Amino acid sequence: MAERSTAAVDVADNSGDKPLAAKADEATSDGAAEAQDSTGTGTQDAESEPGGSEAAVPTPDLHSGHKLAGRYRLEECVTRLDGFSSWRAVDEKLRRAVGVHLLPADHPRARSVLAAARSSALLGDPRFVQVLDAVEENDLVYVVHEWLPDATELTALLGAGPMDAHDAYQLVSQISQAMAAAHREGLAHLRLTPGAVLRSSSGQYRIRGLAVNAALRGITSEGPQRADTEAIGALLYAALTQRWPYESDAYGLTGLPKGVGLIAPDQVRAGVHRGLSEIAMRALANDGATASRQEQPCTTPDELAKAVAAMPRIRPPEPTFTAPPEYQRTTYQQGTYGRPAGPGAGVTQPALVVPPAPLQSRTGKALKWAVSALLIAALGLGSWQLAETLLDRDNSSDDPGTTQTNPENGDHKPVVESKPVPIVEARDYDPLGDGSEKPQSIKNLYDGDATTYWNTDGYFTADFGKLKEGVGVVLDLGKVQQVSTVDVTFLGGNTSVELRTTTSSEVPSRPTDFSKVAHGSGTKVALKPGEPVQARYLLVWLTELPQSDTGNFRGKISDIKVTS
Repeated sequence: MAERSTAAVDVADNSGDKPLAAKADEATSDGAAEAQDSTGTGTQDAESEPGGSEAAVPTPDLHSGHKLAGRYRLEECVTRLDGFSSWRAVDEKLRRAVGVHLLPADHPRARSVLAAARSSALLGDPRFVQVLDAVEENDLVYVVHEWLPDATELTALLGAGPMDAHDAYQLVSQISQAMAAAHREGLAHLRLTPGAVLRSSSGQYRIRGLAVNAALRGITSEGPQRADTEAIGALLYAALTQRWPYESDAYGLTGLPKGVGLIAPDQVRAGVHRGLSEIAMRALANDGATASRQEQPCTTPDELAKAVAAMPRIRPPEPTFTAPPEYQRTTYQQGTYGRPAGPGAGVTQPALVVPPAPLQSRTGKALKWAVSALLIAALGLGSWQLAETLLDRDNSSDDPGTTQTNPENGDHKPVVESKPVPIVEARDYDPLGDGSEKPQSIKNLYDGDATTYWNTDGYFTADFGKLKEGVGVVLDLGKVQQVSTVDVTFLGGNTSVELRTTTSSEVPSRPTDFSKVAHGSGTKVALKPGEPVQARYLLVWLTELPQSDTGNFRGKISDIKVTS
């Protein structure tokens, strides 16, 4: 981690406690603290920076409302330093927020920024904030990336207090696995600070600025794997203790006391999970691991991910039990019936009415016997009539009759032969993601060739890495028609799918605007509504994907047939 170990040592001072990666490259600090004093901080791109500076480079003189490539409208500058600026912008073509890094084409780091952005875009891993565009145009170089409005920076999460063991485990597990995958493709981050980690509303952690943030600031390292591993260790340490694992304060966190060195998280704060404390020390310590177990240090993200995976599973905390509200009597129960309504209720409570005595005279006894006799006679007559009715029904069932099976009487509806419904057009449907899901192969769905297919992007888990609820394809029938069955053939394994329909003249913008009429799972799924439906557009909505041979999860549809 140049800058003295990126996330680990944006804050290392002259005390001599320098991480391993800091010794490899100490001459690349970028002066961002001074720049941010003049611009403030934003939610997606502005991060705390160490002091220091290099030769000043003019920052492009742009303003809110400026448009790039006829589609990216700049909205708010969130970082401006050392010749480049970062903006929140709007992609007017796709109507979504994006982030944009801008620098002059003659900037000394312009070429390396373009190369880093294009390499990062090729990775295509959903655990990273995706680079959408990298362009040199009109003496400007700009990099466009995703903007996640519902995500929260790790900086804000740490400011709220230490994480519980389960949340800290999820953090180090997801981040180490993601960085291990990046390093296998030859990509390093080198600036893995709390501001570079986002947590989505679904609990998925995503990393922004892979390779690009370091290129923008001219950060390099002779040991990039060790640098990123140490940075992950610093993030875990901060999550467990709400302290930065070096003597200087950073990212809104207090550093360790001066002169005591690096001490284990479970010695900083009571109740810290012992296994996670040791994992943090194995990632951070340069000359060995924790003194208690003498485990080998983790020097690469892959080693760290394997060490985390070898731990016993940490379960989420039990949900907090909320006692039900105290029982409240109804207005009827609060009255004076059966109980006094208050301290003085005994005085005002009306006297109970004594029911009249039963008939005890000779006339009364005779009347009771007469009523009893009538009841017995009525019961006998009713039993005889019931038995006669049952016998008549049995006799009539023996006669097959002629009207029960006569179709002329309308007892049986004529069978309507099902017919294939042609698919006029199909399109990919990903409104909960980046708006596009392999559109180039969409015609393979209905070309009649079982060897061709349309597939989704690859995802980290079967449920789309918890990034969204699903993806799918929309089938256009040309007009509103009757649909009784949609047969879908999948490749690669069992896939969960839903059939949703609409009679609208336009494709709805949200999957919830369709009506869900059927669902199923398998490799050959017949989606049949309870009764035929009328529809113009059909949404085949994939909700759970099978695992592919490459280890990720991907859905593949080779054929779709619609019948009326």
